[in-house]
Amino acid sequence: MHWILLFIAGLFETGWAIGLKYTDGFTKPLPTVLTALSMIISVVLLGLALKHLPVGTGYAVWTGIGTVGTALLGIWLLGEPATVARLACIGLIVAGIIGLKLAA
Repeated sequence: MHWILLFIAGLFETGWAIGLKYTDGFTKPLPTVLTALSMIISVVLLGLALKHLPVGTGYAVWTGIGTVGTALLGIWLLGEPATVARLACIGLIVAGIIGLKLAA
């Protein structure tokens, strides 16, 4: 259950990271509110997960999920480049997340 909370927290981290782009410097009210809510939900879920997971592992997995999700959505939604090197580095982050999960 704690890993599920951590995964969902990572998804919300991705949401607020991408949401920052849509706030236009916090000048658009709806994207700003949704981004702020995503931030709060993400951190609360992270906190709940860390009650039962090692902090170093939990935080690294949380940021890894957010990093991978943000990079992939940046490619898909924002037209960022999807070079072989970039995709390989995303794959390395995924491998690290899996490694940390297995090592915990």
